[in-house]
Amino acid sequence: MPTTNSQVAEQSGTYTLGGDLEIHRLGYGAMRITGQGIWGPPKDKAEAIRVLQATQDLGINFIDTADSYGPYVSEELIAEALYPYPAGLLIATKGGLERTGPNQWPVNGRPEHLEEALKGSLKRLKIDRVDLYQLHRFDEKVPADEFLSKLAELQQQGYIRHLGLSEVSVDQIEQAQQHFEVVSVQNRYSLTDRKWEDEVEWTRDNNIGFIPWYPLDAGAVDNDTLKQIAKKHDATVYQIALAWLLAHSENILPIPGTSSVEHLRENTRAAAIELEEEDLEQLEEL
Repeated sequence: MPTTNSQVAEQSGTYTLGGDLEIHRLGYGAMRITGQGIWGPPKDKAEAIRVLQATQDLGINFIDTADSYGPYVSEELIAEALYPYPAGLLIATKGGLERTGPNQWPVNGRPEHLEEALKGSLKRLKIDRVDLYQLHRFDEKVPADEFLSKLAELQQQGYIRHLGLSEVSVDQIEQAQQHFEVVSVQNRYSLTDRKWEDEVEWTRDNNIGFIPWYPLDAGAVDNDTLKQIAKKHDATVYQIALAWLLAHSENILPIPGTSSVEHLRENTRAAAIELEEEDLEQLEEL
């Protein structure tokens, strides 16, 4: 039976964040709808709007963004394209970085900055509460208890439904859990970049979603094994890399990003690929 657009993302399965937010596991990362160096507006704003609207046609109900993407541009475009938001759409955003230029991301975990960043995100996204707010980085210049307790306070004040972390170790997750429930972890991870494998396993065992950023590791998927498996499934190597993430651990929530509707559709079709045991064994050896 042919897969219709509205069914594609659903085939990735579902995951429940924080015990009450059920989403399709294959989402969309909205970093790439900005300018070069993740700085300024996109080259083609109309296409960026079409990409965001196409996520809904494809059944994607989890979009990840951050105040630092642009900065501000990604959040503003999401609101322009999708507000008022469809029921069941989870928009996650992040705070804790500043922007000083293209590809420049200084960390700022000062409590006053986090509060300002969160309230700015709420205004740009046109919401009163963000369903998932993620700390972009631990700031080594600020005592962790200060920024973690600030996030807990903002959650208690009703601005945040659930809290997550980004680029963190198990020790840092456990430290954060002394202040609030951590429902997600967003670390760099892919088929060919598995530095955070221990964190994948730990979050899975503790019912925490793992959101891999840079899930395609685009420069590292050019190998014969991957090409052979892709040919077998009439797929691209990138689709196989995404299908592997979905198969590897039940708590992995890939968010491939793109600024092209065609590429978005291609990525989302990975949800329908069923890798065989032999495929998985070969991919594990990469």
